[in-house]
Amino acid sequence: MVVLVTGSNGQLGQSLQFLAPRFPEIQFVFCTSSDLDITNKQNCEAVFAQIQPHYCINAAAYTAVDKAESEPEKAYQINVMGAKNLAEVCKAHHTILLHISTDFVFDGKKTTPYTETDIPNPTGVYGKTKLGGEIEIQKTLEQHYIIRTSWVYSQFGHNFMKTMLRLASERDRISVVNDQIGTPTHAVDLAECLVKIICHRELVEVQKPTNHNFGIYNFSNEGQCSWYDFARAIFSINDISIHLQPIPTSEFPTPAKRPAYSVLDKTKIKTVFGIDIKDWEESLI
Repeated sequence: MVVLVTGSNGQLGQSLQFLAPRFPEIQFVFCTSSDLDITNKQNCEAVFAQIQPHYCINAAAYTAVDKAESEPEKAYQINVMGAKNLAEVCKAHHTILLHISTDFVFDGKKTTPYTETDIPNPTGVYGKTKLGGEIEIQKTLEQHYIIRTSWVYSQFGHNFMKTMLRLASERDRISVVNDQIGTPTHAVDLAECLVKIICHRELVEVQKPTNHNFGIYNFSNEGQCSWYDFARAIFSINDISIHLQPIPTSEFPTPAKRPAYSVLDKTKIKTVFGIDIKDWEESLI
């Protein structure tokens, strides 16, 4: 079984590389943006023709939330047109697409966890382009799994956890917002979830070939917290003593508006694929 992974230099791509030795039955092919540029359909066609993947995990994305506000066209090309290109090429090659989306497709006005059937209403360029990518995939390709996730971090790449640890080495006090509520997601847990979906589908295909369960799913770790709570846990686990100050979002303005509440309901993914999900604090350890 061949699984092509785009964006292999990112957090999720590196997490999949970390997990790959545990799944010798899968032949992973990891492609960086220089190997496979999802905004270039001809490049996508050439790579797919050579590799002939059974599955494609699209871990390539424009994820600079604030920068997207001043680079909307670049975000659009990667998040919308890139997703469309992959969907079209996957359709031509009978490849199943696993595409990563985000809690930023929601406006954050709910006070209970978002389900897959809640109506998206993104407030910024990043969320709008990620939703646009979802729509292009849904219009083009039946054989898809869209996985919405949130607050992704890991030992790889750039993320909130690594930023906090860097700032703690440079300062003796840090202020972090405490009125945005969501759930951290360890990228390795997300990577493991994607592989389990693939393995589950392969098993189901043998037993019940018509039961595909394609569509949108939510995945994050369990529980919820504020960014302040997340930072406090990071420092506690790493035995770092620092003055941590909770502040409201109004005291930390950013170009892009963040959802005030973006906890995701994982009932569907747990029920359909039998996936056990760790609490966010357990994964942080």
